[in-house]
Order: sequence, then structure tokens, then C-alpha cells
Amino acid sequence: MREEEQPSKKEQRRQQIIAGALKLFARKGFYTTTIPDIARSLGMSAGNLYNYFRSKELLAQEILRSVSSYLGRRIRYVNESDLPTREKIRSIVGLYFETALREPEMIDFFLRIYLSNREVFREGCEGMVCVNEFVTEIMIFFDEGVARGDLRNQEFFSAFGLFMGYLGGMVFLGGEQMLPKPLPEYVDEVSENIYRALKTPEAS
Repeated sequence: MREEEQPSKKEQRRQQIIAGALKLFARKGFYTTTIPDIARSLGMSAGNLYNYFRSKELLAQEILRSVSSYLGRRIRYVNESDLPTREKIRSIVGLYFETALREPEMIDFFLRIYLSNREVFREGCEGMVCVNEFVTEIMIFFDEGVARGDLRNQEFFSAFGLFMGYLGGMVFLGGEQMLPKPLPEYVDEVSENIYRALKTPEAS
């Protein structure tokens, strides 16, 4: 059996740039972070960094794809499980809150950079192109819930907005230290509220 191929040195360096830029963008914001800032934090020259990404905008778009892929893979694991719809919601809420605590830069980038600086993503990330993996898995979750008779058959973005608006709001409040309890302690209540808002009248 062939051993799984390891990423090339160039690909490893590329991932290091993505991770380093993600942290700086989340902490300082997109416009106040420069390519030299990112290069300096990684111990490389700005010229060398441009060999990997031709602009700050393209780098930001690649970070968005990386975050989407990470969250999409985790939700895919939930989708492939045999859990009831109600428990799948709890799992998705739990992993989203866990990501916000363990990888806060990822959620900060999505909430503060992607949603607040849409002009950066206008060319190359039109619509949902750069968050396709994440959105697709959420769509699969909704479709399966409807097929099971657990969730109401409604326009996708209405349900998606409710789901993600609730999660994003709670993460924001947690990040601003406005919640009286730690974020993980809200998983059950938030999950139940989302389920009740989306379920069919017949579902228990």
C-alpha cells in the first residue's frame, strides 16, 4: 500500500501563509493589515510572499475557502451520522461554538472580514462561491431533515439565515464577553430553539 503523499514544501509554506494571515486579519482587520506585516510575521520577505499570492485580496479569498472547507468537513461528518435531526442540530451548534473557542480567528474572519468587507470578495467570490463547501453541507442537512419529515420545507436561505444568524449572534456576544455563561453552556438551549423554529408541526 502506498503511503499517503505528503504536501510539498511549497504547499506547506502556502498553508503557513494562510494561517498567519488569518490571525492578522482577524486581529487587526483587513485594511490595516499589509502584505509586509504578514510576511514579517512569517519571517519571509514581501516579495517572496507575492510568489504565493499576487494580492492581499486573493489571499483573503483563499482564507475564506480554507475556513469553508474546514467547517464543511466537520458538518459532513455530522451529516453522514445516523443521528436524528434534532441531535444533528445540536452537533452542528456544538462544533460551531467549539470552533469559535478553539479557532476564534476562523469565525472572526467570517463575521468581521467576509461579511463586513464584501467589496474584497466581489471578484472571485461572487455569491456563495468561496463558501460553497460549508453552505453545501448545511443544504444537505436541511434537505435530509425535510425528507425525514422533521423540518419544514421552506426556501433555503430563509432557514439558513435563521440558523446562522442565531449562531453568529451568540458567538459575537460571547466574543464581546456579554454572555453571563460560557458559550458551550448555551448549546442545548440554542439547539432546541433552532429546532423548534425549523421543525414541522408534526415533529416532536
